[in-house]
Amino acid sequence: MNFRTVALLVAASSRSTVCGFSPVASSSIAATRFGAHNTNNFTVRNMSAASSEPRKAGVSSPTDIKEFVSSAGSSLLVVDVRHPDASVEPGDAKSLAVAGFPDKDSNFRPNAISLPWSRESNSMEVPEVDKDTPIITHCGGGGRGQKAKDYLESVGFTKVLNGGGPKETECWAEYGDK
Repeated sequence: MNFRTVALLVAASSRSTVCGFSPVASSSIAATRFGAHNTNNFTVRNMSAASSEPRKAGVSSPTDIKEFVSSAGSSLLVVDVRHPDASVEPGDAKSLAVAGFPDKDSNFRPNAISLPWSRESNSMEVPEVDKDTPIITHCGGGGRGQKAKDYLESVGFTKVLNGGGPKETECWAEYGDK
C-alpha cells in the first residue's frame, strides 16, 4: 500500500468542535487523484504539542482556548465534569492527583464548578447561568468534556469549548487556574 502526504491549503472559518476553527479547503481536489476511493478515508487529527498522542476529538487548541478565556474575562465559567468517586470513574483519580476539584471556600479555581458527567444517563446537571455565558468543559483528557460540551449546546448554551483537561498540559495552562 502506498501512502502520500498531501498538504491542503485551508482557510479558518467558523469555530469547530474538532480544532477550534473549521478547516475549509480553498479549492476542490479529486480525492482519487491521491489514491483515495472516497473522502471518508481522510482524517484530520489535532495533535497535542505535549505528546505525540493526538488530542481527543473536540479538544480546542491552546491558542483558541487562550483567545476564548481572554474574551470571556470574568464571565468565564469552567465546568469540571470529572467524577468525585474513583470507583465510578477510575481514570479520574490520575487527573485529580494533578489538579483538584474547584473549591469556593479556599478560592481554588474560583471560576470553576463541578458538574459530573453521568455515563448512565448521558447527561449532567445544567449550570445555573445565562445561555450565552462563555463555558469551558473539561474532564481528565477531553472525552467526557466533549460529551458535556455537546450536551450543553443541545440544551441551548451558545459559547462552549472543550478544554480537554489536565492531561492536555498546554490547554490546561490557559484555564486550569480559573
